[in-house]
Amino acid sequence: VTTGTAVGQTASKLGRLQQLFGLTGSCQMWTLYIRLYGRKFSREDHVLFIKLLYELVTIPKLEISMMQGFARLLINLLKKKELLSRDDLELPWRPLYEMLERILYSKTEHLGLNWFPNSVESVLKTLVKSCRPYFPEDATAEMLDEWRPLMCPFDVTMQKAITYFELFLPTTLPPELHQKGFKLWFDEFIGLLVSVQNLPQWEGHLVNLFARLATDNIGYIDWDPYVPKIFTRILRSLNLPVGSNQVVVPRFLTNAYDVGHAVMWITAMMGGPSKLVQKHLSGLFNSIASFYHPSNNGRWLNKLMKLLQRLPSGVVRRLHRERYKKMTWLTPVPESHKLTDQDVTDFVECIIQPVLLAMFSKTGSLEAAQALQNLALMRPELVIPPVLEKTYPALETLTEPHQLTATLSCVIGVARSLVSGGKWFPEGPTHMLPLLMRALPGVDPNDFSKCMITFQFIATFSTLVPLVDCSSVLQERDDLSEVERELCSATAEFEDFVLQFMDRCFGLIESSTLEQTREETETEKMTHLESLVELGLSSTFSTILTQCSKDIFKVALEKVFNFAVSNIFETRVAGRMVADMCRAAVKCRPEESLKLFVPHCCNVISHLTVNDDVLHDEELDKELLWNLQLLSEITRVDGKKLLPYREQLGKILQRTLHLTCKQGYILSCNLLHHLLRSATLIYPTEYCSVPGGFDKPLSEYFPIKDWGKPGDLWNLDIQWHVPSSEEINFAFYLLDTFLQPELTRLEHYAIGELEMSRDDVQQCLAIVHNCLIGSGNVLPPLKGERVAHLKCLIFFIDLSRENYRETIARVTRKLLRYILDNSEDDTKSLFLIIKIISDVLQFQGSHKHEFDSRWKSFNLVKKSMENRLQGKKQHIRALLIDRVMLQHELRTLTMEGCEYKTSHQEMIRDLLCLSTSSYGQVRSKAQQAFFTALGTYNFCCRDIIPLVLEFLRPDRQDVTQKQFKGALYCLLGNHSGVCLANLHDWDCIAQTWPAIVSSGLSKAMSLEKPSIVRLFDDLAEKIHRQYETIGLDFAVSKCVEIAVLLQKSEHPSSDFTGLCSEEIQLGIQRQREKNAEALRNYENLVNMLLDCVEQRNLPWKFEHISIGFLSLLLRDDRILPARAIKFFVQCLNHDAIVVRKVAISAVAGILKQLKRTHKKVLICPYEISGTPKPSSTQAGDRPDNQWLHYDSQSLPKTKEAWESCCFAEQIIFDHFSDPKFVEQLIKFLSLEDRKGKDKFNPRRFCLFKGLFRNFDDAFLPVLQPHLEQLVADSHESTQRCVAEIIAGLIRGSKHWTFEKVEKLWKLLCPLLRTALSNITVETYNDWGTCIATSCESRDPRKLHWLFELLLESPLSGEGGSFVDACRLYVLQGGLAQQEWRVPELLHRLLKYLEPKLTQVYKNVRERIGSVLTYIFMIDVSLPNTAATKSPRVHEFTTRILENLKPLMEADEEIQNHVMEENGVGEQDERTQGIKLLKTILKWLMASAGRSFSTAVTEQLELLPLFFKIAPVENDNSYDELKRDAKMCLSLMSQGLLYPQQVPLVLQVLKQTARSNSWHARYTILTYLQTMVFYNLFIFLNNEEAVNDIRWLVIKLLEDEQLEVREMAATTLSGLLQCNFLMMDGPMQTHFEQLCKMRLPKKRKRDLGSVVDTIPSGDLVKRHAGVLGLSACILSSPYDVPTWMPQLLMDLSAHLNDPQPIEMTVKKTLSNFRRTHHDNWQEHKQQFTDDQLLVLTDLLVSPCYYA
Repeated sequence: VTTGTAVGQTASKLGRLQQLFGLTGSCQMWTLYIRLYGRKFSREDHVLFIKLLYELVTIPKLEISMMQGFARLLINLLKKKELLSRDDLELPWRPLYEMLERILYSKTEHLGLNWFPNSVESVLKTLVKSCRPYFPEDATAEMLDEWRPLMCPFDVTMQKAITYFELFLPTTLPPELHQKGFKLWFDEFIGLLVSVQNLPQWEGHLVNLFARLATDNIGYIDWDPYVPKIFTRILRSLNLPVGSNQVVVPRFLTNAYDVGHAVMWITAMMGGPSKLVQKHLSGLFNSIASFYHPSNNGRWLNKLMKLLQRLPSGVVRRLHRERYKKMTWLTPVPESHKLTDQDVTDFVECIIQPVLLAMFSKTGSLEAAQALQNLALMRPELVIPPVLEKTYPALETLTEPHQLTATLSCVIGVARSLVSGGKWFPEGPTHMLPLLMRALPGVDPNDFSKCMITFQFIATFSTLVPLVDCSSVLQERDDLSEVERELCSATAEFEDFVLQFMDRCFGLIESSTLEQTREETETEKMTHLESLVELGLSSTFSTILTQCSKDIFKVALEKVFNFAVSNIFETRVAGRMVADMCRAAVKCRPEESLKLFVPHCCNVISHLTVNDDVLHDEELDKELLWNLQLLSEITRVDGKKLLPYREQLGKILQRTLHLTCKQGYILSCNLLHHLLRSATLIYPTEYCSVPGGFDKPLSEYFPIKDWGKPGDLWNLDIQWHVPSSEEINFAFYLLDTFLQPELTRLEHYAIGELEMSRDDVQQCLAIVHNCLIGSGNVLPPLKGERVAHLKCLIFFIDLSRENYRETIARVTRKLLRYILDNSEDDTKSLFLIIKIISDVLQFQGSHKHEFDSRWKSFNLVKKSMENRLQGKKQHIRALLIDRVMLQHELRTLTMEGCEYKTSHQEMIRDLLCLSTSSYGQVRSKAQQAFFTALGTYNFCCRDIIPLVLEFLRPDRQDVTQKQFKGALYCLLGNHSGVCLANLHDWDCIAQTWPAIVSSGLSKAMSLEKPSIVRLFDDLAEKIHRQYETIGLDFAVSKCVEIAVLLQKSEHPSSDFTGLCSEEIQLGIQRQREKNAEALRNYENLVNMLLDCVEQRNLPWKFEHISIGFLSLLLRDDRILPARAIKFFVQCLNHDAIVVRKVAISAVAGILKQLKRTHKKVLICPYEISGTPKPSSTQAGDRPDNQWLHYDSQSLPKTKEAWESCCFAEQIIFDHFSDPKFVEQLIKFLSLEDRKGKDKFNPRRFCLFKGLFRNFDDAFLPVLQPHLEQLVADSHESTQRCVAEIIAGLIRGSKHWTFEKVEKLWKLLCPLLRTALSNITVETYNDWGTCIATSCESRDPRKLHWLFELLLESPLSGEGGSFVDACRLYVLQGGLAQQEWRVPELLHRLLKYLEPKLTQVYKNVRERIGSVLTYIFMIDVSLPNTAATKSPRVHEFTTRILENLKPLMEADEEIQNHVMEENGVGEQDERTQGIKLLKTILKWLMASAGRSFSTAVTEQLELLPLFFKIAPVENDNSYDELKRDAKMCLSLMSQGLLYPQQVPLVLQVLKQTARSNSWHARYTILTYLQTMVFYNLFIFLNNEEAVNDIRWLVIKLLEDEQLEVREMAATTLSGLLQCNFLMMDGPMQTHFEQLCKMRLPKKRKRDLGSVVDTIPSGDLVKRHAGVLGLSACILSSPYDVPTWMPQLLMDLSAHLNDPQPIEMTVKKTLSNFRRTHHDNWQEHKQQFTDDQLLVLTDLLVSPCYYA
């Protein structure tokens, strides 16, 4: 069929289908069509289909499963965006946004009114991504208007806004529309990104947005001003460990950037005139290179490896886009910003070192191999030589197998670039033969992983290269290049290589022969490893032979034939491997090979079976078995070549099919199976890398030109095997001869006319099964009546011959009945029958699971060999042929057998019968077949469900426990297929759910059997996990119009009359009926479940299951029937806690259904506040949102003021007004569930909130006494219960009238006071949650009672420090929810707290610290923001510093000698200062992790004080003050700095360096290490800062305190190692000068005199020089730079200096030795012989026994 016209017809049929039959069917059809034929339709159709689907997807009430189906199809249609430009298609964005809002931010899902599948989120997001390029040009402005109001950085809505922006903002607009696109938001968002310092959750999403923007608009945005900031942030987000003792901030780990997006951003910014990005990228890799060394390991390693793997592939993708890709409508990269060759070279050079280190990483070499594959495509001459340098030595060593596997897998990655050479790297191919020859020893029976990687290595290279000996060309031609001459002479070794490889393989086979012991037991299987080796061996060997020239093949064939014939192998392991090798040979050149093998095997076999006794032997001769095996394998070749031997093969089959020995007849059956397959299937017959093979004479064809050549997709020239009529006749001759008699025998046996032993029956069945799977694709599918009352989709063709499939089906069913009646314990026959049935139903020439695994392995091979740079499917020819074959199989798999006929129905019923058999193994095999069949035939599930449920009926007496279990398994389904218990259809659910519940009364059900209990648990769990809300209302009005359009406009040619209006009316009518029926089904189901529960003596388990089912049936578009509401309300007081929990959330959901809708009134903020509307908006506190602030002067305290502010029921009412019910409920709610684990329960809160929202204060009188009683009881669970109720009360009272609210607070205030004074360790969390929940998104003015109550006097001191801390905690919870709306309260609180900052109690201090964080949270420096009315950090710090002055000025060390009591009388300023400082430290520590921007300038003034206090050693016995100071410094040093803050910090550091306390000088250095690394590029961007730091460190090297000097050396070495400072001439001479300082003469002293402890100034300077040299040496632990040898020599001169110099020298040398030991052979090259002599003397420890 010409697909063009076919599509026209399909389309019109489809339009029709959609209108008449609803939607699901058509959706499946289209997905299938695209998978089989790609996008074979016209552009106009394409656009219309997309529009139709878009309408369908966005139907508001569409059932989720259908929506997902349409969405996936739509994604598929939009996938290739280059096909449709913006002119062809425009899609609105709002419907998608509404859908996301409805589903992802569903208001009802958490209440259980909607059940969405897990996959829905990713499907929807991908859908938006696919539609994004087609949003209209004004979309950007509309989106900004829609979501900007959500951008409040103190609230979760910020995350939502940024997520939406990241998903929706279009970035592919053409340059002339940029004004309407990103330019509207770029400055604002980049400002936001650059100004946020503490990595909130949404920062990562912003990065993703910018990465996308950069990729889509390369060259249109100037990134240079932001580059240092961007790179600093990327480096920070790798979370590398730095410095000596770093405190990890947890949010830095969870909110870190996604490496993939960071890489996208970097690659998009590369290139262009300024080269700034490349400079920073080199800096980045220089600073992190040492982390890649294999000896380093940590949780950060995965990220680093990902960075290495993604960057090259990103650059390759970009080069492909710029140089090779066809032009499309998408914006091209301007010439000025394309990557030049120089850019590429620079990039490869900066990344290659880390990649070479990563080859041997602890996580494996996969990422490195992928990186090398991409790098070699760009610059083979830079990448391949160093890899080979590592490979050759690895091939020589025997002791380091890991090194070998790592290097080989990397060479496999670069194989194509190596072999094809090209202009950059012409000498590449010359390495191939040496590599192959050296890899041969890797075929090693003792090391599995080495063996496998060697096979892969050899196979990869031989696929790429024709193995032809071209050495003769050297005499004939003289126009060859140098490299070609070298290659020609090398190719003479190919023959040698092939023969050596075969010898290796024979060795491998001989060593893996099955041991005698295993042969006697009946294990037919090889072990898993052996089967992998077998696979590797056979595929490698067949690849080699495919690529051989004729001459080499002949030698190889002879060798393998002699090996196979001269030995006799056992048939399980070695035999299989040898047979595989022979098969490979025969497949490549069938004619020559069959000539050798077939006659030989046939002769041996007929000779050994001359005597009839052999036929009845239980054990057969080994030689006979081996030859049978060999023959059965070599017949898997091109069928045409087998025809000459058909007589001989037929005779062999007649002799051997009926051997008594099972092993024998199975091999013979295989022979039959393979003969049938070879004759009847369609398959390619060769996979050579060049079409036409290599047999042409060398004068015409020069193979070396084809090294590494890709296949040509447009002339693949595949040689197909298509069965000829002769072959088909041969196949049917085999069937008539061997299958017919067996079927007749079985038929006679089944009616009892013939006696057969069980073994005979199994033999017959085995023959039948092999015939069936051999000839599956010439046997037409089963015929039969269509099953009535089920709808169906596809029809197909028929062949005229005797249909053996029918006969097999008929006979097997008779036989099955007979066996089940007479010998049910013959399980082996039953296994075979199950196989036959499932193949009769499904098999059309290939099995689904085999196809899937081949598809997978095809994709793996493709990945490892692809060329992403050129793209355009430049794969090896063998791969392309493979892909064509897979596509062909896909068609045979999908097109056949979807129609469900009576014959299928009968066989599926047989499978069901076997699935409930009394033998466990039979059951499980039959169930697998049953599930596969259910998946194949549309709609057969509905037909089968009643039959399964029969077994569960409580009134049946004859069901055994085994059948009962079988039926449950059938309902449960397997993990991938259909689950009968949960089909997406009202009819089915209405049958299965009640049946499952009432099966609790069945005789066969026993809760004593754990296996049955587990089955019910799994069933309930699976239904809960997979259930999705099923639609009740399908309306498709708008889509009908588009579908009509689709027909009218597009197919004037096709003879199709549009639907007339009656037909459309008919469709709509059907739709209405369907909706009504769904509703009926829904209500029936609810009632049936309730009936089930109310049955007497139903076991408790089933009651629980049933209640679970009912809770799934809550919906947001229908209110539950009254009877169910009553049931749930009563369940609130059920005895079982499980049931109570379900009921609580169900009733909360029901109350949500019953919620009255409140009218929304639009207000204009400018009118209320009486301010004019500004022209451009700023964020922050503006005059127009002033009226929202809390102001104690104008609180609504009277009724009028309150009113003028802007802000199934009977059953429930009866129960909750009944005091007894309430009392019981409260009793249950205040029980403990799990001791110590309980928390404030949001479900219960929702329940009470719903009650008070829907019924105002009707229940307060009943509840009041209970509340008072609960509050007075200080137990954990009672307090929690009352907290939940009060939170519900406050939130539920949102819309009450003023009188009711006032009354409520009169009741609540005393309750809360009591509660807060009774607070305990266990309950303070619950009260905090209670108040925070009450204040969440509520107007603070409506809750003024609460805030005034909380602010009364938080720190009264009554009830001890604990109660004080708790009160503050609760208050903080309330205020934090209010964010910027309560500046007045924050000021009041701050004023109250300030005098109390000198608290003595630690817990109160910590809490105050945390509260201060929230008070100042609102004071942020974000761009485009008005100054805040809330308290400012700046003013606060100034006041604090005043009080800390006495501490600042004192010189001696600050001790924490404050007594822990508030002594009477005023203590001196100093102790007050220390107390104050402790609280301030708590505040700074708390705000490090929470606030958005760090107030650096203010904190800096405190730094000198902290430096003084922080301890130097790591010792936990220090008091709180010192520990906190240290922690605080660690957190502050990790902070992100703005460029303008750098000079300020350095100023403070320099000032402290002059301090008298050496502790302070020491701590500066540790602070500096972390600070510089975490702000690396910001410092590097500021030359003055770099010089300052350099000066600081070198100055501290000469400090008089030894510890400070050593720390300075460590710091220097770190700064050199991350390339922050360079090792240059002046620095080296400076140190060498210092080393030459003369030491003071030693004076002779009396031994008794005191040694003078103060070192002289000269000694210090000399030590400083030595330390400097030592720092330089230790700064390159993994290599030897050119300056290193000289410095080592300088150092060695000081080995005998006085301490501490001697110690430093020794440490340095031993460290040098430790880090350079691994690669000493390489490093040696850098030294001269004299230097080596000195070094060896130094490094070898002196002998202690001399």
